Amino acid sequence: MHTLAVVLILLVAALHLYFLTLEMFLWQKPQGLKTFHNTPEKAAATAVLAANQGLYNGFLAAGLLWALTADADLVPRATFFLCCVVVAGAYGAYSVSRRILYVQALPAVLALTALWLSRHQVI
Repeated sequence: MHTLAVVLILLVAALHLYFLTLEMFLWQKPQGLKTFHNTPEKAAATAVLAANQGLYNGFLAAGLLWALTADADLVPRATFFLCCVVVAGAYGAYSVSRRILYVQALPAVLALTALWLSRHQVI
């Protein structure tokens, strides 16, 4: 397994733990309001939805960390969770903000590419 792929997978997992923190714990705080361009009223009205979304981001991070630590082949597990991240990022870019494509989907695409290239020993 190539070091670059592992580092990128760890980066994607860390990003999703950060998203979990923003959405579950900081949604109505100044950092959450600024990050998501919300008003306090809108944040209060959507806090439960944001927390649910944050929980799903935590599941993605947990899956990626599990893929890295499992004794079995990393590639199938990491591929599944990275593809989930890419789909979630693409849908978020379509439905919410194009910025999500770069913040969420692009790092996962890079990790997926490094993972598959390292499997074939291209990099």
